[in-house]
Amino acid sequence: MTDSRMDINRRYTQSEIALILEQAGAAQEIAQESTPGTAVVERGDGLTLAQLQEVGAEVGIAAEFVVRAARAVERGDLVPTQRRTWLGIPVGVSRTVDFGRTVSNEEWDRIVVRLRETFEARGRVQQEGAFRQWTNGNLQALLEPTATGHRLRLSTRKGDVAARVLVSGLAVGVSTVMWTSMLSRGGTLDVGALVAAAAMGLFGAASLLSMGFQLPRWARTRATQMETIATSTLDVERVLPGGA
Repeated sequence: MTDSRMDINRRYTQSEIALILEQAGAAQEIAQESTPGTAVVERGDGLTLAQLQEVGAEVGIAAEFVVRAARAVERGDLVPTQRRTWLGIPVGVSRTVDFGRTVSNEEWDRIVVRLRETFEARGRVQQEGAFRQWTNGNLQALLEPTATGHRLRLSTRKGDVAARVLVSGLAVGVSTVMWTSMLSRGGTLDVGALVAAAAMGLFGAASLLSMGFQLPRWARTRATQMETIATSTLDVERVLPGGA
């Protein structure tokens, strides 16, 4: 499958290849409720659209979804999901979708439906002048006007990470100081104090390990959900006129 509006000889860069395959896979997941794997082929000279379709076929992505994603990349609609970190820990995820056109009230209503379905949350819808938003705690979707139409900003954050890291770190630190102090004094050890220090240290260490496992998984889930929203609002015909 090709598209007469696209340059079939254009070679896409490695970053564009990764983004196209990611978007095409997400679009196919929406249409078929399946989750194909993706792979980036390391070629210094890039890939043409036909070669991208071949790579997509190898990992189970239909050619039509590759074309849609490639067209969106050429338009400049797609921007990779961004992740914010603190001390190497993911604390926020954001995604921007630039429509390059005006989004109608009916389309915004459909976007809200998609948001509720994807994040499994009713959320709250608000409008202030030309700005419309859907929020559910720290998770928000803001539709704002631009010079060419509308832009959708998706973002979420974990606001309690700093406090949790501080408390956990203090617990480990205090436990270490207590153990060091008691062992350095020699003589008869206070078993109760040792148990309390050990419990405090285990609590702090367990909390830090839990965040180390949970937060990256949370960030991956939110990033995938935002990519799903971006794909559905840009590439599904019922939202964007003139689809493939």
